[in-house]
Amino acid sequence: MPARPENFVWIFGTGRSGSTWLGRMLRDLRGNTLWNEPLVGYMLGQLYHVRGEYLHDNPNFLLGGAKEMWLPSVRRFILDAAAAKFPRHAAVPSRRVVVKEPHGSMGASIISEALPESRMILLVRDPRDVVASRLDAHRSGSWARKGVRTDGREDEYVVRDARVYVRDMGHAEAAYEMHPGPKTTVRYEDLRADPLGGMRALLSALSIPFREEDLAAVVERHAWENIPEEEKGPGKIRRKAKPGGWREDLTAGQAKTVERVAASYVERFYGG
Repeated sequence: MPARPENFVWIFGTGRSGSTWLGRMLRDLRGNTLWNEPLVGYMLGQLYHVRGEYLHDNPNFLLGGAKEMWLPSVRRFILDAAAAKFPRHAAVPSRRVVVKEPHGSMGASIISEALPESRMILLVRDPRDVVASRLDAHRSGSWARKGVRTDGREDEYVVRDARVYVRDMGHAEAAYEMHPGPKTTVRYEDLRADPLGGMRALLSALSIPFREEDLAAVVERHAWENIPEEEKGPGKIRRKAKPGGWREDLTAGQAKTVERVAASYVERFYGG
């Protein structure tokens, strides 16, 4: 059976923003499954916005020329992949595929245009906490064993990670603004303060049915307090879950750097 585009729930934003927590809560609700970081948005976004930045009008470029020529193929590619991987959810009207794709936010606008019927969540987190979490992830002995090592170069990577935040959130916001389907914005800090109320509001905004007792059980299951102590803390993928923890993690200079680079997000979402 062909996949149904309205069955998709996309989570866009940036990495280290609480998307794993949110994705797992949504996954555990009746009728849902999780497509964890397929990176289809990364593939499309890198090709279109980076490698093909000056080729949008070139008909020889795969994603060049009139979008009507290639958007249907993007749509079929995503739908066919989901149908093959999640046949019991992608094609059944009462079920949904939750796509956790923060690292694919660069391609969010393309996905929105290809699948306008799908649902979209814009997940926002304080850029200072995001940068602090990324620094911890790439220190020696931490959980992110691949990629850069920040040891002794923290200030350099504060700038880099703040710019990545602005890039990812800029693309995610642009897609959110244009998206015609059901959508909602969620601040990580608000979800941490009231997970049950936040999830209830999110599901209602996206017109996703749920049973109150199921939602309460899922929120309780994934509560920070119920994660085993050996699975959380510095150097772990579940590190802190403490809004404003950046005050303990970043130097005053590092915090000011993030505030300068990501000024519009700090001002709009966190009061400057």
